[in-house]
Amino acid sequence: MTQVEIKVPAAGESVTEATVAAILKPSGSAVNEGDEVLELETDKVNQVLYAPASGELQITVNVNDVVKVGQVVGKIDSAKSGSETQAPQAAEPPKPAALPPAEGDVRVSTESYVADLQKPPQAPQPSKTSEPPQEASASPQPGQTRKRMSGLRRTIAKRLVEVKTTTAMLTTFNEVDMSKIMEIRAREKDAFLKKHDVKLGFMSFFVKAATQALKALPDVNAFIDGDEIVYNEQFDIGVAVSTEKGLMVPVLRNCEELSFADVEDKLAAYAKKAREGSISLDDLKGGTFTITNGGVFGSMLSTPILNPPQSAILGMHNIVKRAVVINDKIEIRPIMYLALSYDHRIVDGKEAVTFLVHMKENLEDPERLMLDF
Repeated sequence: MTQVEIKVPAAGESVTEATVAAILKPSGSAVNEGDEVLELETDKVNQVLYAPASGELQITVNVNDVVKVGQVVGKIDSAKSGSETQAPQAAEPPKPAALPPAEGDVRVSTESYVADLQKPPQAPQPSKTSEPPQEASASPQPGQTRKRMSGLRRTIAKRLVEVKTTTAMLTTFNEVDMSKIMEIRAREKDAFLKKHDVKLGFMSFFVKAATQALKALPDVNAFIDGDEIVYNEQFDIGVAVSTEKGLMVPVLRNCEELSFADVEDKLAAYAKKAREGSISLDDLKGGTFTITNGGVFGSMLSTPILNPPQSAILGMHNIVKRAVVINDKIEIRPIMYLALSYDHRIVDGKEAVTFLVHMKENLEDPERLMLDF
């Protein structure tokens, strides 16, 4: 009999275990090489395991089991087609109930047994060796339901609490007049789509503006490692993407080298992969700075939480027409509030404010983005 093992694959340096999220093929079923058989959930992404051979599948784990990298979670008997089923065994005839033993383990007659059944039941005496009753696990109260947290959600919760307790996080705010960017989009969107086969969105403007601000203020692109400050020479910007399983932050690498079309194309691909569940750990690794856009959900203002070990995160919000003073005249302009949360241990307030001012100037005068101010 030839058996091929199914093992938990390595999923990145920081991932050592996973949880069995779903069994896609039951034990005993016939599978072909490449069929999806098991889904694992890590603290970053879900990962599907595929049949390494054709044959009869045997799964050796259950849903919600925690498994380690390299652990065998199933086998495939390639000598069987998997369609073979064991013949059902004939049911054994029911055996007559044995009479209970009386004291001293002496058998009693049927008449005595019947008479015994007619006696009123006595309260059970507690055993001297019995364990104390354990407290029952919490059960849903009326009007409540319970659902197990996913590995991704547990990790997000853990990291959010860690950020609050291990960093000196502050947030500073500014506002941006989006008039010129909206004019450019309206004027160029059709030509941009025709040429690059991708829509021109707001995020490419913000990624390019953030890249230039990070160049001007390198502390915002750095992080603390023990007693040292580590300065990143590359500009790898993570862009938060909301999915049904939680927030994911795929990373745009070397943003200083990307064009507007490159940014939009990569963002569209990442968003599609994240929502389909096919995003990989490599897509999420690293990142020196993060941008999150609560405006897509209607948020007017928020204080985004750092994405460790990064030292800063930019929050975008919705665009609202507001009355503002321009050259001593009141005008209606599309305004967006920006928020920069930062680790005050490494970024001073002056640098944080200057960062947002730098972004404001470039976003309100987008031509500056082309000239790399």
